[in-house]
This record gives sequence, C-alpha cells and structure tokens, in this order.
Amino acid sequence: MMDLQTATHTISEKLKVPQSDSEVIVEKAFVGGEISSPEGIEEWLTKRFLPNCVLIDENGYAKMCVDALKILGTVAATDYGSSRQRDMGQLWADMTRGYLGEYAFKLYMKNRYGIGADLGHEKGELAGYLPMDIHLIERVGEPTRPPKLHIGIKAAKWNGIWLDIPGDQFNHSDVHVMVKVGAGRDHLFAFFKSLSVFKDKVLKKGEDIGSLSPTESTELYNKLPSFAPIPAYICGFALKSKYHDKLSYNGKKGRLNYKISVWNGPISAGDLELVKKRENVAGKVEFAGIGEFSHESGYLFNTGSLLWKPEDWDSVFKAL
Repeated sequence: MMDLQTATHTISEKLKVPQSDSEVIVEKAFVGGEISSPEGIEEWLTKRFLPNCVLIDENGYAKMCVDALKILGTVAATDYGSSRQRDMGQLWADMTRGYLGEYAFKLYMKNRYGIGADLGHEKGELAGYLPMDIHLIERVGEPTRPPKLHIGIKAAKWNGIWLDIPGDQFNHSDVHVMVKVGAGRDHLFAFFKSLSVFKDKVLKKGEDIGSLSPTESTELYNKLPSFAPIPAYICGFALKSKYHDKLSYNGKKGRLNYKISVWNGPISAGDLELVKKRENVAGKVEFAGIGEFSHESGYLFNTGSLLWKPEDWDSVFKAL
C-alpha cells in the first residue's frame, strides 16, 4: 500500500512541482472526497490523477496569455457575485488561468482521443466559464465541425474542491468539466522573465536611473520565478442530462458547526438553513475549504462526486 509520503514524492517527480504543491494536491483529494481512506491513495494516484494530467509548455502558455490580453478591456473587473475590484494585472492573470484550463482540456482530447479542438478565442468571447468552450472539433479523416455536445470548462487552482456553477449556467452546457491548473500566483512573472522583460527592460531601466546597481539587479533577477511547464489535472465532469437530487449532501457535525464536504446537485437559497435544521446544528453550516459561496443558487459538486473513469469519458467523446 502506498503511503502519503510516497504519493507526494511521486507527484513532485512526475509533474516537476514543489513538494508543497504535491501535499496540497493530495490533501484536497481527501477533502474533496476523491480519496476516502489512506488505503485508496495508490488507486487514486495511478488510476485517476496521473492518467488525467497534462503539461502545458511555454508556447501553449503564450497563446493563452495573448488570447486573454486580446479581450482584457472588455471584461468586468469585479469577481462574480462580489464587489471586489481586480486591477488589470490581476484580471489578466485570472483570465489566463481560465484559458489554461480550456487549453489543458484541448491537450487531453488530443492526447487521449486524437481529437483536435478549436477553443474559439479569436472570436473575442468572454474568458472564464462559457456554455461552449469547445467550438469546433476535428477527428482524423473527418471534416472540422461543431461538437454535438456543449462542453463548459471551469478552471480551478490546486486547492479547489468544488465545481461551482452559478445561476442558470448549468442548463447551458451538456457537459461541465473541472480542470485544476497548477499555475501558481506568479505565472505571469515567470513568463515575463522567460521573455527577458525584466532583465532587458525593467531591471535595466532601474540601473539606468540609478535605482539599482548591477549586483542588485542580478540578485533581483535571480530571485524571480523561472517558467516551467504548467501541469493541469482534468479532474472530472458533471452531466446536465443526469438527474441530481436536491439536498444531496454529506458532512461532519462538530460541537457547534456543520461542515459540508459533499454536494452533488442543485443548490438554492435557503438550503443551508434546511441542512441546519435537519442536522440540528446550533452554529454555522459551512462548506469545506471555502466556507461559503458568493451566490445562493446554481449547481455544486465536490470533486469526489464528479465522473472521471475511462468509460465515463469514452461516453462523452463518442457522443461529441
């Protein structure tokens, strides 16, 4: 039986990620319900996680970064359901991560099923969660055509455990895919460093105006993150056509509060109050890993509730 240390070491070696990232990946697999017990680590790693990972190279990153930049000025600076304003740099980074999730799924389609895909970014559409993120497909020996299923793709960070589909978006796509992207917080800086933006422009300017000595400039440059292929995990998907019960949840009751770790279907205003009454909770009802969401209606799935097995994916791509 594989232990936790061996699993995290294997992930670090295979994906070339820091040990701290590997630990988060495994921890959130437990929290999200992908792994139910220590005995299940090896099966999760070898059958679910690693077979569903891809690596995005610098050219792929550059394309998504530029695609996001093309429509940066047309996107609202506020987070969905929040009044928090993002500056242009943060917005660009967030949009790029969303596009990386779509690109990762495109790689997955090509690597596993030999299906080419057009993401349609050149059409100037909004980044993020779309009802049809795959606009055209191309099978070997067949002409390019629109897919027969609408596929929406939601990108998350390594610590994400919820496929959160707000409002009426669930009804706009046939298949809802969740992709975890290991881009980190500094992916734009790493990309700029690889293009010599810092060495040849920013730091040189600092030297020219006397703010930096050559030694200080070199030290700053060496501390900046370097670009490396970005790993992404195609976590699974939910189907619009599948019936989902209301209040399909599970969790753990503490002395005062109740923490929900499983949710598999619709969520509506007042549902948490119903859970509170049903579980006889004196304190708060919260979701594991996030506490609460910025909306009260839509569909919600923990990662352990998503479909992911080869036969599940086969059924999607045969119908595509």
